Amino acid sequence: MITLALSKGRIFEETMPLLAAAGIEVTEDPEKSRKLILETTRPDVRVVLVRASDVPTYVQYGGADLGVTGLDVLLEHGNQGLYQPLDLRIAACRLSVAVRADYDYASAVKQGSRLRVATKYVGLARDFFASKGVHVDLIKLYGSMELAPLTGLADAIVDLVSTGNTLKANHLVEVERIMDISARLVVNQAALKLKREPIRRIVDAFASAIPTA
Repeated sequence: MITLALSKGRIFEETMPLLAAAGIEVTEDPEKSRKLILETTRPDVRVVLVRASDVPTYVQYGGADLGVTGLDVLLEHGNQGLYQPLDLRIAACRLSVAVRADYDYASAVKQGSRLRVATKYVGLARDFFASKGVHVDLIKLYGSMELAPLTGLADAIVDLVSTGNTLKANHLVEVERIMDISARLVVNQAALKLKREPIRRIVDAFASAIPTA
């Protein structure tokens, strides 16, 4: 049995065409089913639904053989025990710094102000601001990041940005792009040895179906 870990939402939807290229289709809609383990049209392949932030952990410790996860999650989690054969070029977005539209971020940085930054990407944010020599106090949040500057909880946020519409709707502006993000295929290193041929076939099928730039 080959187990693939996916999270619901955009990554799940954009992984489906890649699975189809490998001759695999999920037999149930995860939005309509309460099941956390979904069968596929291949009796030897199943999909497990986990939180996006848990995908690397499931793959690392053998709860799944393969997984699809964002580069943001992978870097924040660390990639011990994970083989990363493919950038799937799906679920593309960027990790950015954003502030209230009326906040002078450039002046605050130039003056050496200590910034309060809300994010769930504490490790990535710490590394980014340290590389710029900017002093920050990091506040870990898990949701509704846009509220932090609006309520005075933080001066800035570090979060994923896709279209920028959510920022605009909340009167925030993107002031720095930290990195471009896309989804990656990760494979458990032990599984790659024990189930080499079936996993290699899936990896090769994914590779041939990756959207071109």
